[in-house]
Amino acid sequence: MSSVAVLTPESFAEHRSGLKGQEMTGCVPEDEAYIPTYLEAFPPLPEKGAPGEKTGEPVSVWGGKIRPIKASVITQVFHVPLEERRYKDNSQFGEGEEAKVCLDIMQRTGAHIELSLAKDQGLSIMVTGKLDSVMKARKEIVARLQTQASATVAIPKEHHRFVIGKNGEKLQELELKTATKIAIPRPDDPSANIRITGTKEGIEKARHEILLISAEQDKRAVERLSLEKAFHPFIAGAHNRLVQELSQETGARISIPPPSLPKDEIVITGEKEAVALALSRIRAIYDDKKRKTTTISVEVKKSQHKYIIGPKGNTLQEILETTGVSVEMPPLDSGSETIILRGEPDKLGPALTQVYAKAKSVMVVEVTAPAWLHRFIIGKKGQNIGRITQQLPRVHIEFTDGEERISLEGPTAEVEQAQAQIQEIIKDLLVRMDYTEVIIDQRFHRHLIGKNGANINRIKEQYKVSVRIPQDSERSGLVRIEGDPKGVQLARRELIEMVQRMENERTKDLIVEQKLHRTIIGQKGEKIKEVRDKFPEVIINFPDPSQKSDIVQLRGPKNEVEKCGKFLQKIIADLIESSFSLSVPIFKQFHKNIIGKGGANIKKIREETNTKIDLPTENSNSEMIVITGKKSNCEAARERILAIQRELANIKEAEVAIPARLHNSLIGSKGCLVRSVMEDCGGVHIHFPSEGSGSDKVTIRGPVGEVEKAKKQLLQLAEEKQVNNFTAELQAKPEYHKFLIGRGGANIRRVRDKTGARIIFPSPDDTEQELITIVGKEEAVRQAQKELECLVKNLDDVVEDSMVVDARHHRHFVCRRGQVLRELAEEYGGVAVSFPRTGANSQRVTLKGAKDCVEAATKRIQEIIEDLESQVSVEVAIPQRYHRAIMGPKGCRIQLITREHEVQIKFPERDDSVAVICCETTGQEAPPQENGEVSPEAEFVARKCDIITIAGRAEKCELAKAALLALVPITEDVEVSYELHRYIIGQKGSGIRKMMEEYEVNIWVPQPEKQLDVIKVTGLVANMERAKQGLLDRVKELQAEQADRALRSFKVTVSVDPKFHPKIIGRKGAVISQIRKDHDVSIQFPDKGDEQQDLIVISGYERNVEEASKAIQQLVAEWQEMVSREARLDPRTHARIIGARGKAIRKLMEEFKVDIRFPQPGSDEPDKVAVTGLPEAVDNAIDHLLNLEEEYMLSVTETETLAAYMKPPSRYGGGGGAGVDDSSGGPAKGFVVRDAPWNDPGNKAPDMSSAEDFPTFGTGVAPKQASAWGPKKF
Repeated sequence: MSSVAVLTPESFAEHRSGLKGQEMTGCVPEDEAYIPTYLEAFPPLPEKGAPGEKTGEPVSVWGGKIRPIKASVITQVFHVPLEERRYKDNSQFGEGEEAKVCLDIMQRTGAHIELSLAKDQGLSIMVTGKLDSVMKARKEIVARLQTQASATVAIPKEHHRFVIGKNGEKLQELELKTATKIAIPRPDDPSANIRITGTKEGIEKARHEILLISAEQDKRAVERLSLEKAFHPFIAGAHNRLVQELSQETGARISIPPPSLPKDEIVITGEKEAVALALSRIRAIYDDKKRKTTTISVEVKKSQHKYIIGPKGNTLQEILETTGVSVEMPPLDSGSETIILRGEPDKLGPALTQVYAKAKSVMVVEVTAPAWLHRFIIGKKGQNIGRITQQLPRVHIEFTDGEERISLEGPTAEVEQAQAQIQEIIKDLLVRMDYTEVIIDQRFHRHLIGKNGANINRIKEQYKVSVRIPQDSERSGLVRIEGDPKGVQLARRELIEMVQRMENERTKDLIVEQKLHRTIIGQKGEKIKEVRDKFPEVIINFPDPSQKSDIVQLRGPKNEVEKCGKFLQKIIADLIESSFSLSVPIFKQFHKNIIGKGGANIKKIREETNTKIDLPTENSNSEMIVITGKKSNCEAARERILAIQRELANIKEAEVAIPARLHNSLIGSKGCLVRSVMEDCGGVHIHFPSEGSGSDKVTIRGPVGEVEKAKKQLLQLAEEKQVNNFTAELQAKPEYHKFLIGRGGANIRRVRDKTGARIIFPSPDDTEQELITIVGKEEAVRQAQKELECLVKNLDDVVEDSMVVDARHHRHFVCRRGQVLRELAEEYGGVAVSFPRTGANSQRVTLKGAKDCVEAATKRIQEIIEDLESQVSVEVAIPQRYHRAIMGPKGCRIQLITREHEVQIKFPERDDSVAVICCETTGQEAPPQENGEVSPEAEFVARKCDIITIAGRAEKCELAKAALLALVPITEDVEVSYELHRYIIGQKGSGIRKMMEEYEVNIWVPQPEKQLDVIKVTGLVANMERAKQGLLDRVKELQAEQADRALRSFKVTVSVDPKFHPKIIGRKGAVISQIRKDHDVSIQFPDKGDEQQDLIVISGYERNVEEASKAIQQLVAEWQEMVSREARLDPRTHARIIGARGKAIRKLMEEFKVDIRFPQPGSDEPDKVAVTGLPEAVDNAIDHLLNLEEEYMLSVTETETLAAYMKPPSRYGGGGGAGVDDSSGGPAKGFVVRDAPWNDPGNKAPDMSSAEDFPTFGTGVAPKQASAWGPKKF
C-alpha cells in the first residue's frame, strides 16, 4: 500500500495544473480524486551526457522541453597587477585617467566596464556586454591601462599568410582573443619575425597560437602541375563537380585557374598523402583525355557567341555535362569567329548540334519608331513596356536615346510576339498623338515655368499634354509639346501668347530705402500679398537684405506696372510721413503722471493722436520722451504731454533768437557747453532747431526763475561768439591749397600767428573744393583774407624757369614712376618739372608754374641735390641671424628708421651655406652675438651676408646705424631658483608665453635635468629692463605663494572613535563639507587598511586648524552625551513610518533631533528599531513612534481581515479535494503526492520552514548530511 505525503505551499497547485495536459507513461486518466506519484509530479532533470545517449533509464519529460540557450550577454573579469598598471596614482580612485579611459572605451565599444581596486593595489576589471563588444573592450583596456611589452616569434615566411587568414580575419580574431597587437612583415620584407605587443600573458597566448598555425602548416604539402589549358575543363568537370569530388575524396585543395586567366598551372595543397593521391588522379584524367579526344573548328557570327557562352558561362557547362565535349571560345575582345570543340569523336556531333542550336536560340530585331514616341511607348512609370516584359520575361527591350529605333533581343518566338505588340502600340500612338516644336527665347523659359512650376503644370493639366523645356545648361530655345493633337495646338497657342505678353512687358525700378522694405512686406508677407493680389500680373522683387540695395523691381504689362508703381509710392510716402520722430524733454518726476494710472493717460494720447510714444526706463537717467508718427500728430502729442507737465509744476517756456550759424558753437563738442548751461540753471531744457532747418529759435523750458537765468547766459554766450565768429570766404584752385598750407603747415601757420584768424581748407568730401573759410574777429579775418588773396594772385602769375641739374642725379627724380616729381607738384601748387629725356646730353631742367611755387620748387630741388652730393654709404656688420628680427613684422622697423632719418637701408642676400659650413667644421652652432658686441666665446668675423648698407647724409647715417644696432637683441641671465621654474612656465607654457608677449622678449628656461638656477632673457635693450623686472616680480609672487603654502601645511591629528566618523562626515558629506568651508581647512579620514582607525588629520593655517579641531571635538562631545535605545515596532508598520523615499522618517529625525535605524531585511529581530540622541529627545521620539505603530496597526489589521475574505479557496486546499475528507473546515492540506522519498523507512519529510531544505534563489546554504533528496548540487 502506497503512502501519501502532503506539501502545503499553494504554488504546487499551480505547478500541478501546468502538468494537466501532459501524457506520462503509466498515468491513469486524471480526475478530482487522482493523486500523482512523486516522480510524475517532479520528473528528474536529465543527467549530463549527449542527448539520446543510452543510460539504461527512460528519457524524462524534461528532456523534451529544456534546450540549452546560449547567453547573448557575457561577463569577463581579469586582473591587472600593480607593477603592470599604467596609471598608479591611487589618491582619487575612480576620478583619474583610468576612469576617463574606461568611459571612452565604453562609448566606443558599447560594453559596460566596472573597475575595483584589490588589496594589493592591483586593478580588477569586469567587462559585460555582447561577445564582440567585450572582446574589443578587453583589447583596448589592455592596450591603454596595462603597460605593454613586446616579443618576436619566427616562423617560415610562407606560413605568414595563414596567420593573416582570408581578408585578415584570422589575424583580427587572434588579436581580439589575446588582446595583443600583432605586426606581420610585408611580403617584400625578407624578415620572418612576427612582432607581438601587449601584456605578458597576452604575448604568451598569441605566441602559442602562431606556433600552432605554423606547426599545422608544416604538415602540409604544395604541388604545382602545368597542364595544357585546353584540358582544364575535363579536370574541373561540368560546373566544377569533378574537381570538388576529387577534393572531397582525397582531402586536398585543388585550385584550377579560371578560363579568363591565361595560366596553365594547377595548384594542389593539403596533407602530403592527399596531395600525392590528387596529383595521380589528375594526371590520369589528363592522360586519358589527351589520348581519346580530338577537335573540330566551326565559324559562328561574333554577335552569337554570347548566346553560346550563356549567362556566367552556364551554356558551355551544360554542353560539357550532356556531351562531355569542351567548347573553346575566342576572347570577346578579339575579332576571331572560330569556335573549337574538343572531345571524343563520337560525341562531337551532338555537341556541334547544341552549339548551333544555342547560337540560333536568340534573335535580335529592330523596330522603327519616332524618338519622341519612346516615352509614350514605355508608358508612365514603365507601365506599357512592363506588361510586355512580364508576359515575355526572356525578351530584352532597349531604347536608344535620340535614335528612331527600338532593339528587341530574346528567343525567336517571344521576340516576334513582342515585336507585334510594340508595333501595335506605335500604330495606335501615331493615330492619337501629335507633337510640335516652338522656338522660344531662353530668357523667357523660367517665366513660362512659373513659380514652383505653376504655369507649366497648369498648361499640362488643362490640355493633357507634355511640355519639355530644355535646361539652362543646354542653351537651347526649342520647346517641345507632345500629346493629343488638339491639346498640342491649344498649348502651343497659349505659350506663344505668354511669350508675346512677356516681350511687351516693362521693368521698372523703384528706389525705396532698405529700412522700409520689411514694413512694406509686412509680417509673414501679408501686406505685399495684398499688393500682389491687387496687381496679379505684376511681379514685385525685393533685393536680398545682405545686398543692402534700395532698388525694388516691378515687372509686367506696362499699364499695370505704372499703376502698381504709383500705388507703392503712395504707401512709401505714407510710411515716410508716419515715421517722423521728435523728442520731448520732460522732468523725470512727471513721467509717472504722463503714463497715468494703469497707463490710462499715455494710452489715450496714443489713440487720439495716432502716434507711438516711448518713455525711458525707470532706472535710466534720460528725461527724453520719443514720439513717432505723422509730423502734425507728433506735434499735437507733444503739446498734450507738455500741457500735463505745465499743470503739475510752475514750468515756463521761452524762445530766444540766436543766428543759426552760432548754434554749433553754443552746443559745443558733444553738447558739453549747452549741458553746462542746463546744469547751472537748475536742469532746464534747452532745445536747438534741427540742423539745416534755417530756424534761429532756441527753446528754453523749466522753472520760471531758471528759464530767465538760462536765457541771459545763452544771449551772453551768443554775443561773445558773434564777436569772435566773423567769417569770410576765399576762392582758390585746389592745386594751390598745399602750397598755401606749406611744408608741414609752415605758410598757413605764419598767417595764423600774424593775424590770429582761423583758416579752414575744404576736406576731400566737401563739394566746394575751391572754398577757403576764414573765421575769427573781423579785423583779423580781413587781414588774413588780404594776405591769402595776395598769395593766390602771385600763384595765378604763371612763369617758366630752368635750372641745371647734374645728369647723374636725374634718375633720383624720375625713378619709382616719378614719385619725387609728383611730391614736388603736390607740395608747390602744381608746378610742372621737366627733366630731359634719357640719352639726351642735357643737364637743363624746366620748371613751369606760379612764380612763388617755381621759386620754392627750385629751392627744394637744390636741397635734394645737396643731400644727394653729400650722401655717403655706411656699412654695419650685424650677424645674419638677427636680420629678420631687425626688420620686424613686414619690415615695419626698417621703414620707420628710413622715414625718420631720411636714409636708404639695403640688406644683403641671405647665405645659408656659411652657417652650414661653420656647423660642420666646429660641430656646434656659432656662439651668439649680443648687442652688436663680439661674444666672449668666439670672435665675430663679419661676412658678406652680415653687412647692411645705409645710404644718406653722414650724420643721419650714423643715427640710423645706432638705431639698427639698438634693434640687435641681447641676452641676459636672471637668477631664479630651479624650484620655481615650472611655476614660471605655467600650465602648458601659458605663464611664460604671456610674459614673452607682454614684454616682447624671448625667455629660455633650462632643461629640468640640468637643475640650473638661471633663466635667460633675450630681446631688445629697450624691453630688457622691463622684462627682467617683470620676471623678478613674478619670482617674488611665487615665493610669497610658497610661504603661504608652508603656512597652510600646518597639521593636527585628532583622535576620534571610528563610530563617530560617519556622523562627522554627515549625509552625502554635508557636515564635513561645512566644517571645511567654515574654517578653510583640509580634513583627511583614515583609509580602511590603516592601523590607527581613530586618527583624523586636519591641515591648513594654524589658527583655522585649531578652530576646526575644536569644532569636531565639540560635535563628538555632544554625540557622547547621546544614548541609544531600542523600540519594538511591528515590521508591518515600518514602511509607513519610513514613508516614500524616507521622507517621513527624515522629518521625524529633524523634529526630535535623533537618529532612527530600522533593521535590515532578513534580520533575526525584525521588530527592533534603534533610536539615538539626547536622552529626553530619544524618549519623546520613541513615544511618538509607538503612537504611530498603534495607529498604523489598526489599518494593517483591517486590510488583512478584508484580504482573508477576498482570497479564493485553493484547488487542493478545501472542498474535498484529493478525496480527503475536509468537511471539518481544518487547514488546507496543500499539494498531495504518492510514493514520496521521505516516506521510506529512515527518512523524514522536508521542513518547509527551513531555508536549507527550501532555499531562496541566489542565497548560499551550508552543506548538510545527505538526505532522501539525493546529493546537493551547487
